[in-house]
Amino acid sequence: MFTGIIETLGTVEAIRHEGENIHFTIKSSITHELKIDQSVSHNGVCLTVVAIENDTYVVTAIQETLDKTSLGLLEVGAIVNLERAMLANARLDGHMVQGHVDMTGVCTEVKEADGSWYYRFSYPKNPAYLLVNKGSICVNGVSLTVVDPSDTHFSVAIIPYTFEHTTFKNLKAGHKVNLEFDIIGKYIGRYMEAYRK
Repeated sequence: MFTGIIETLGTVEAIRHEGENIHFTIKSSITHELKIDQSVSHNGVCLTVVAIENDTYVVTAIQETLDKTSLGLLEVGAIVNLERAMLANARLDGHMVQGHVDMTGVCTEVKEADGSWYYRFSYPKNPAYLLVNKGSICVNGVSLTVVDPSDTHFSVAIIPYTFEHTTFKNLKAGHKVNLEFDIIGKYIGRYMEAYRK
């Protein structure tokens, strides 16, 4: 379980293919605090640490993960948002994030607004109840507030701190992003589907 509050950024140092799997070697400032078998969110995708060496560690993405996320587009030198699993005794500063990406979306517009930024995203048509105005969405691992949602688009506002300390500063129109909808909304939606039958 994560919160969507990014701890630090990591750099992809190496990419190794093995069958359908991809092993990513990541360099980060928190590597020395990691342990084998630990869960770390990479651009919103929960991956398990399988090896550690000096200031780098290795995680593996299987085909299912590659099919549903944008991880397969990463190249050596790419920067990723990192967050370790939340502590049970810590404040929940973002919202409940599982690290289980629902789908990818595409950034369609970036607008600067006198010190902040608005990003607009499109995604495959989905039930509108998954997003509500002022509700929560996780974009590339970042917990954000939804603005102007529909069943195919939504926007988010980014403050300067988030812009500087996450990969949003590198995000441009046309870039693919990982989306995780609010787990509470997903459960309510599932219950309502069962109720309507």
